Amino acid sequence: MSPLSVRESAAFIANNAKEVRVSEAGVCKAADWIGRAMKESNYSRKEWGKHQLNPSAPSEETIAWIFVVDALNFSFWTERPESDPSRYGVRWEGVLWTGYWSLCACINRALASGTPITDPAWFARASDNELALVFRSDTADAIPLLEERIKVLRECGQILLKEFQGSFIECIRQAGHSATALVRLIVSNFPCFRDAHLYQGREVAFYKRAQILVADIWACCDAQGLGQFDDIDSLTMFADYRVPQALIAIGALEYGDGLWQDLSERVPILPGSERECEIRGGSIHAVECIRQELQEKGIHTNAVLLDFFLWDYAKRESESLKSIPIHHTRSIWY
Repeated sequence: MSPLSVRESAAFIANNAKEVRVSEAGVCKAADWIGRAMKESNYSRKEWGKHQLNPSAPSEETIAWIFVVDALNFSFWTERPESDPSRYGVRWEGVLWTGYWSLCACINRALASGTPITDPAWFARASDNELALVFRSDTADAIPLLEERIKVLRECGQILLKEFQGSFIECIRQAGHSATALVRLIVSNFPCFRDAHLYQGREVAFYKRAQILVADIWACCDAQGLGQFDDIDSLTMFADYRVPQALIAIGALEYGDGLWQDLSERVPILPGSERECEIRGGSIHAVECIRQELQEKGIHTNAVLLDFFLWDYAKRESESLKSIPIHHTRSIWY
């Protein structure tokens, strides 16, 4: 298997999984619903720029912001209920942000205070205390995996300075408008993006943060300039812990009874374990099946937009989806 065979990895896992199943009937129904919903809402990559925490216009500074955010885009779940005011949160522009958006709020808060958090020359050399201050909490809980975030930032900064003239834009230019080439450059040069594991004796790749980094640049730049990737459709869904919940809700994915019971009891799922690989691989394959079903109906979309749509749906409907457990895996991969 090639080092970038995320799609093939997912198919291999789905075909051999013991506790996760892609439902053919569920995929058909899900595709019908998603096709209608995306058409009715005119859903497109432009949704990315509509969130108040995301940069409003593409620029070199914006690319640097996206790189830092996606380098740190992992492990925001908490043992506390989502409504618990003690869970990690960051107040920005009058709103207390939690989950993934708390990270974006951190970065924006730091920049507004004059901390050059998106400058590799700074974050490669900043002290632990200086970096920890960026992630300070406005609630009782600290951000999960603080030490790992500091290590990731420092490592990424040092690599950018050494290999890419101190800018992720150089990495983008070397990729020559190819999403696949850019993912390859990222996972080859930045160990913290190298999201691959062993499943039933075979190496399987997920590359969640590497792929979403490329996708966010594509969406932010509206597929123009630095965000023009002629093979953007080569990317897959970004295997995290929120989109699987959405896929269960719409019937495209099914868990075995034992797995469901353990997830409901919040039994931790170890990173790289067979169960985790099956959840992530099954999710990628389910989205691929939905994409193919839409294609057969004459609706062209890609896995990037399907992932964005399903993630937005899961966040928007978080209250009604509470009965569907997410898997709790603590790692830097997602």
